[in-house]
Amino acid sequence: QVHMVESGGGSVQDGGSLRLSCAADGFNDRRYCMGWFRQAPGKEREAIATIDSDGLTKYTDSVKGRFTVSKDNDKNTLELTMNSLKPEDTGTYYCAADSSQGGIFCYPGRDFRYFGQGTLVTVSS
Repeated sequence: QVHMVESGGGSVQDGGSLRLSCAADGFNDRRYCMGWFRQAPGKEREAIATIDSDGLTKYTDSVKGRFTVSKDNDKNTLELTMNSLKPEDTGTYYCAADSSQGGIFCYPGRDFRYFGQGTLVTVSS
């Protein structure tokens, strides 16, 4: 059984940084796509970043150049380093995972089989 748990959320000032982690217990697929979503209050969930088992990363325009997704294979954790945070980055952040060939099949917005419960990020001006 796959159990994904996010951590690292919190409150920061405009321009600050945070690093989110996602422990992917039980998810051991050798070929995979993993990603991060976020949902702002009153808005739909938005896919923001993905990484595949070859390390290929993709980002939506809203976070490109500010956020970095990475995978610690030793710890089996997915990470999201967020810099230059803005108030509009406020929301609940979710990690996701699925088996995948990667490449063109791994991109923000694709469907995922497994999701975490989310961690709240608040950026104040």
